[in-house]
Amino acid sequence: MTYLDFEKPIQDLETELDKLKDVSVKSKVNLDDKVKELEATILQKTKELYTNLTPWQRVQVSRHPDRPYTLAYIDYVSNKTFIELHGDRTVGDDKAMVGGFGEIDGQTVMFIGQQKGINTKMRQIRRFGMANPEGYRKALRLMKLAEKFNKPIVTFIDTPGAYPGLEAEERGQGEAIARNLLEMTQLKVPVICIIIGEGASGGALGIGIGDKVLMLENTWYSVISPESCSSILWRSWNFKEQAAEALKLTSIDMNNNGLIDGVINEPVGGAHRNQEEMFAIVKTEILKHLKTLNKLKPQDRISQRIDKFAAMGVVHDLMEA
Repeated sequence: MTYLDFEKPIQDLETELDKLKDVSVKSKVNLDDKVKELEATILQKTKELYTNLTPWQRVQVSRHPDRPYTLAYIDYVSNKTFIELHGDRTVGDDKAMVGGFGEIDGQTVMFIGQQKGINTKMRQIRRFGMANPEGYRKALRLMKLAEKFNKPIVTFIDTPGAYPGLEAEERGQGEAIARNLLEMTQLKVPVICIIIGEGASGGALGIGIGDKVLMLENTWYSVISPESCSSILWRSWNFKEQAAEALKLTSIDMNNNGLIDGVINEPVGGAHRNQEEMFAIVKTEILKHLKTLNKLKPQDRISQRIDKFAAMGVVHDLMEA
């Protein structure tokens, strides 16, 4: 288990628990009561810590190396029926963006999302979930395929941003993301977007226009990361905690500001501490929203989707000032 800096009290207690269990085995003395008491203390301390996380601490949890990524969610939710589809039919296959058909309780769904990679080599291949233009064009191709066969779409968002390389700009990164925003507002099938980790900038928004946009409890969604914001405003990364607070990027802030449609609670201690439970919760949420969205007519879904995003933000008329 990897512990974050603020989880030191939990780490100390769990180390003590391991020692107690080891002593019980070696000495053959029944210490079950002591073990249960310590486990209860750990649970209580974990609840206490995770109930009062700062925005920066939630950013840290969203990046936890043990946190499940997109393909793990898809495999569980689809009960391993997922068939990955590749390529944008123009440039190539972007490994940072994955997608394909899978079944969820007998209903075929198009799953799309960013995949960061589960080890060092795969993270390099998948560029830590930062997609090139062909990744967004692949995503759009799959969305159109889903629309053609009248299948709902579920996207999993987890990216530090679109890939910032020169080749990405040469191949039209901005246009590819903008095209997705336009096309996703007009899709005739239900679209559910779930932020499972980091939701940074246009890289996240490029697959984030949906009838329902949901965030896991310990995730963030913002136009810029706290570190980048700090480096721009203070010329240093040392003010990232203040930046995280000011950006109002947590799921609670986003929900309170009406920018998302709901928050999905995580198991005690975060999704990384109980992945199976997290998968089950997400699957339940998907089924719940699909049941509601499937009852609406395509044009009604499109109208509600456009109205929702058009109502976001504040407009000041300078002529009235």
